[in-house]
Amino acid sequence: MSTGNQIERERFESKEPQIFSARLTPHRSLNRTGFLAVMLFLSVVSFATGLVFLMMGAWPVFGFFGLDVLVIWWAFKVNFRAARASEEIVVTPSELRVRRVSQRGQVVEWIFNPLWVRLDMEIDEEFGIEHLYLISRGHQIQIARFLGPDEKASFYKGLVEALNAARRGPTYNPVT
Repeated sequence: MSTGNQIERERFESKEPQIFSARLTPHRSLNRTGFLAVMLFLSVVSFATGLVFLMMGAWPVFGFFGLDVLVIWWAFKVNFRAARASEEIVVTPSELRVRRVSQRGQVVEWIFNPLWVRLDMEIDEEFGIEHLYLISRGHQIQIARFLGPDEKASFYKGLVEALNAARRGPTYNPVT
């Protein structure tokens, strides 16, 4: 017996050989250990500073220092929740699949024929590649939103090579 996630995953994975496969996620420089260290440091500093104000007789300030730590903790949790989003792009000889998972776990999937897909980009002269788009039969979706300009350039190059390989078709090797 399998769960719904396994069924969905099996449906997404194709039996064809993959020419290109990428899983893109938002970059987060702070891991769980770093988060705990930052929160511990902020808590200690806020508590010590709050005690100083408490001893001077400004007791309401002590509560506001605790409130500051609580707001910072909440902001980090919202940021970490947003990091759950992902985007998977798989190119096989017969299809190009884009599977986008939102931070809330909602899944949207597009399937294109690699023969009909065109890759387009918006370029800023100072910044570099700002947006990458897959265009096919009147549909346009933005991809690689999590990547920076240099990473988008590298991703663009790899995806173009994969689409060209899919357009050439499968190669026959009698040895294997």
